[in-house]
Amino acid sequence: MENYFEYLENNGAKAELNMQEHLTDHFTVWEMLHSNTCDRIGMLNRLDEPEVIIPRLRTLCQQVLEPLRQQYGKIIVISGYRSDCLNYVVGGVPNSQHCLGEAADIYVSDYDELKQYMTFIQQNLTFDQLIMERNKKTGNYWLHVSYTKRHENRRQVLKLER
Repeated sequence: MENYFEYLENNGAKAELNMQEHLTDHFTVWEMLHSNTCDRIGMLNRLDEPEVIIPRLRTLCQQVLEPLRQQYGKIIVISGYRSDCLNYVVGGVPNSQHCLGEAADIYVSDYDELKQYMTFIQQNLTFDQLIMERNKKTGNYWLHVSYTKRHENRRQVLKLER
C-alpha cells in the first residue's frame, strides 16, 4: 500500500488516504506524513483525524513551504505531521505543532542556506514559529517552521540546540 495509508475512522472502520494527493503543486500528503524514524524502527505514524490534519498541512504548504519552494527550488521536508507516539520517540515537545499538522522541519545543507531560508520567510511570509535548530553532536542544522489558523500567527523566531 505504497500509495495509500490506512487509518481508522471514528466508527472503527478502516479507510484509505491517497498518499500521492498534492497539497500544493510540489508537496504531497506522503511527503508531509512520511517518517524515516518510523521506517527505521517499524512504527506507524498514526493519523487519527485526517479531516482535521490534512487541511492544516495543506495550509502550511500553501502559506510557507510552496512560496519557499518557488523561491529556492526543491525543499526537503524531514518531518511534517507526527502522531503523539512518534513525537515522543523523536523527543518532540508535548504540545508540538507537528502533532496538529501545523509544522514542518526542513533540511538545510549548511548554516548559510538556513539563514537564507529564514530571511526569506521573515521578510515575505506569515508564520507562527521559525526555529533555527542544531544537533550538538553532529553539527547539522534544520529549520522548523509553523503556520496556524487556530490563533494569530506569532512570527516568533527562536534558536534551539539539542
